[in-house]
Amino acid sequence: MEAVQTQLDYPRGVTFEQVWALVKEVAESQKESQRETDRIIKENQRENARRQEELNRQMKERQAETDRQMKERQAETDRQMKERQAETDRQMKEYNKRFGDFTNRFGEIVEYMVAPNLREKFRELGYDFPKANPHSNVADYKNNIHLEIDVLLENGDKAMLVEIKTKLTTEHINEHIERLEKMRTYADLRGDKRSFLGAVAGVIMPSNVKEYALRQGLFAIEPSGETFNITSPNSSPKEW
Repeated sequence: MEAVQTQLDYPRGVTFEQVWALVKEVAESQKESQRETDRIIKENQRENARRQEELNRQMKERQAETDRQMKERQAETDRQMKERQAETDRQMKEYNKRFGDFTNRFGEIVEYMVAPNLREKFRELGYDFPKANPHSNVADYKNNIHLEIDVLLENGDKAMLVEIKTKLTTEHINEHIERLEKMRTYADLRGDKRSFLGAVAGVIMPSNVKEYALRQGLFAIEPSGETFNITSPNSSPKEW
């Protein structure tokens, strides 16, 4: 039996060479299409990169502008704060000057008005002090005893040490007690047998500070209208 040979059935009138040429043409066309696609992709990538770079540049410029504006605002804020601080410092200096002037004037008032009147006020409480000495001081270099007394009221048996403050505090009271103790030591060294009493005065005297002074056995002196009042200690006045 003879073998049967098969043959591709091309369309009538079309040869193998023509079909092969068509295949090659399609393949070439596909290659060209791929090259065009690759070219477009690369161009898109380059364009995207360019746009990204431009976007980054714009963002850097905007950030730089924002930083510049922030620096300018911070500089302006710092300038205003410095001006305000300078004004505050000026006002504080003016206040301190006025307060210092007031304190000095208050000292003058004590020296020329309060001290003489203290004798009258204490006489009403049963204490007679013929002498009133503003701004007394003790300077015993040999025994290292130094103290200043705003007003010293004296008689032959007793002496009253008066400490005067614009605003009295518990610290001032404690310091005055130490002053009285030093005065006692100084008097003993000199054979002075007088007893010493203490009083504290304040233009401003909080109630708790006043009570503290009274508990320590001190007299409390406060302004009242055109004069002042003296409050005696809760118990008997302490003597040093």
